[in-house]
Amino acid sequence: MASRARWRLRHRGLLATFVICVLLPVLAAGGYLWGIAANQYGSTVGFAVRTEQMRSSLDILGGLSALAGGASSSSDMDILYKFIQSQEMVAAVDRRVDLRALWSPPYPHDPVFGLDPKVRIEGLTDYWNRMVDLAYDPATGLMEITVRAFTAADAQRIANALFDESARRINALSDIAREDATRYARTELETAKTRLKSTREAMTAFRMKSRIVDPKADIQGKMGLLNSLQAQMAQALIDLDLLRENTKAGDLRITQAERRIALIRKRMEEERDRFSATGKGPSGESYATLVASFERLAADQDFAERAYTSALAAYDMALSQAQQQSRYLAAYIRPTLADDPEYPRRSMLLNMLSAFLLLGWAVATLIFYSVRDRR
Repeated sequence: MASRARWRLRHRGLLATFVICVLLPVLAAGGYLWGIAANQYGSTVGFAVRTEQMRSSLDILGGLSALAGGASSSSDMDILYKFIQSQEMVAAVDRRVDLRALWSPPYPHDPVFGLDPKVRIEGLTDYWNRMVDLAYDPATGLMEITVRAFTAADAQRIANALFDESARRINALSDIAREDATRYARTELETAKTRLKSTREAMTAFRMKSRIVDPKADIQGKMGLLNSLQAQMAQALIDLDLLRENTKAGDLRITQAERRIALIRKRMEEERDRFSATGKGPSGESYATLVASFERLAADQDFAERAYTSALAAYDMALSQAQQQSRYLAAYIRPTLADDPEYPRRSMLLNMLSAFLLLGWAVATLIFYSVRDRR
């Protein structure tokens, strides 16, 4: 028969380690949580980024506005999720509500849950991530945040500042997206405007140099003069034939008619010479060169005007498309004002600490006896 089990030294040592490693820390933690730790109040705020698509008046052009736009490479809520945990957000909220003043009152008495008022921005950011709990669901795009402080009003103030800074960041992202959407169209418009200005200045310089507003209109005027001379020539020839039939040879009127015909013919030849390769315009340059230069400048100006019209329409369409997409932060839960302090969650923290210490003590005990039995 086996003898009755008795307390041995190893049993007393095992009990002592349990008391020292598990029981005493749990009792100390419970005493700290219920006797020293300051009460904390929570303020909850929930929001999501909404995008409103407004119909553009440019759709009457056959849906051209549908050609613009595209999906962003990353979600606004993903960006906001990272921004809320960043040092930039902490600094922005700290400038509005002075986080050190709100979180440091319990510090000398409660060094675990209170904030050292002398902490730098890096330490303040770490403490911020302890006191601000984020819950984000990428599937629905909803984010819910709980902000803790040592008074209910302070928690609500911090939550309001957090929401305002988040809305400001979303507005900044919208401005950046709008600027990106219109930057290329605006650059093209400025280029087309510069080209049109240059072609018009070149056309003005040509007209001032040649002293001709429109060579084509000038040529048409001269052609009208030539046609008029031809009509006068025909009439003068008829008059001469009539004089020769009704008067004697050597009549003074016949001589005058012949001189008139010669002058008209000479004038016609001069007008025709103007349109030849050697003909000169008002500026001394040949008409062929003037017409070629004018046609080239006119073609450049017409192309520049068409390009400017197209660039202006593209810019208006890009601007309209950018203005259609209105993004804003919509709160489905406004920052709440707590009645009772729910934090720190004393029971949960104590249970977690107890389970961790007990599991650690049990594992250490098993390892000790396993090593002891191998000897």
